[in-house]
Amino acid sequence: MTTGDPPRCLGLTGGIGSGKSTALAGFAAHGAATLSSDAIVHELYGLPDVQATVRARFGADVFCADGGVDRARLGAIAFAQEGGIAFLEAMLFPRIRAYRDEWIAARRAEGSWPLLVVEVPLLFEAGVAGQFDAVIVITASEDVRRARVSARGQNFSERADLQWPEARKVAAADLVYVNDGSTADLDRWTADVIAQYRSANS
Repeated sequence: MTTGDPPRCLGLTGGIGSGKSTALAGFAAHGAATLSSDAIVHELYGLPDVQATVRARFGADVFCADGGVDRARLGAIAFAQEGGIAFLEAMLFPRIRAYRDEWIAARRAEGSWPLLVVEVPLLFEAGVAGQFDAVIVITASEDVRRARVSARGQNFSERADLQWPEARKVAAADLVYVNDGSTADLDRWTADVIAQYRSANS
């Protein structure tokens, strides 16, 4: 890239328990503009029309006392219902993509970031890899990922079944980090990636 080019936008993905959120935080700490799909979903579940759609399909039991969506409860019920996850994806994915498109366009117009990094858990599965200049896959051995997911009180198998196998994601990636080490190791790697893009744009 030459000086003045818009910043590159990388898609960040990986299997459940791989450490995507930690990697995204590392990129943010070292100067990248970052966007979490989870944060988008949290915002979308606050919209009245989305809440009405959720209530009509899944009932009042998936709402907290304060009126917000109980995402843990909703997820458990959606996994248990035939077509429940597909229903949520059909409702949310187009909205998430529109939000992401606007965010990327705005950050590129600003031109003040060395790199844009967008975390998308189902990036390959949703067919959006082509939206990004490159795709990063954060991976880890299955026993490490299982331990991380279990520590969060989640079911590893039911969520992993919705995703591509790790080997397939790794084969499709432009950049891969095996996150079996420490958080400090991952942080140094994110810093190195940003340094490489800063250098390419200088």
